Amino acid sequence: IVDIAHSSHKAVAEILAMARRPVVSSHGGVQAVCGVNRNLSDTEIRAVAATGGIIGIGYWDGAICSTDPKMIAKSIAHVRDLVGIQHVALGSDFDGAVTTRFDTSQIVQVTQALMDIGFTPEEIRAVMGGNTLRILKQGIEPLPGKGL
Repeated sequence: IVDIAHSSHKAVAEILAMARRPVVSSHGGVQAVCGVNRNLSDTEIRAVAATGGIIGIGYWDGAICSTDPKMIAKSIAHVRDLVGIQHVALGSDFDGAVTTRFDTSQIVQVTQALMDIGFTPEEIRAVMGGNTLRILKQGIEPLPGKGL
């Protein structure tokens, strides 16, 4: 599974141009919600989706220009509305290097923020792990006719 989370925009374009499997941005944000250079543009989001991949939305200020769960939900909604619910996931980056408003035991705050803006239970299940599990499963399956 190729992760573009720390790649430059040029590297992202090059990776997406040669991708034969779903590409993942495991943790980050979207420029439409938080206009920092590291975040993905709508063009990049569409290209990740075209591979069947997912965008993991982070919880820290540099990813969502806030630490408010409402901004996480807004970013998730942007990806859903742009390319579909199957292309968005959680991307916490709980590695100790970033400051977040909550820890994993309080992830219900994200669930509530998604419910507050009208996400369905099926959409929430997809975001909260379903999409990631699908990508992980695809990552261990051999390419047709290629073996492992």
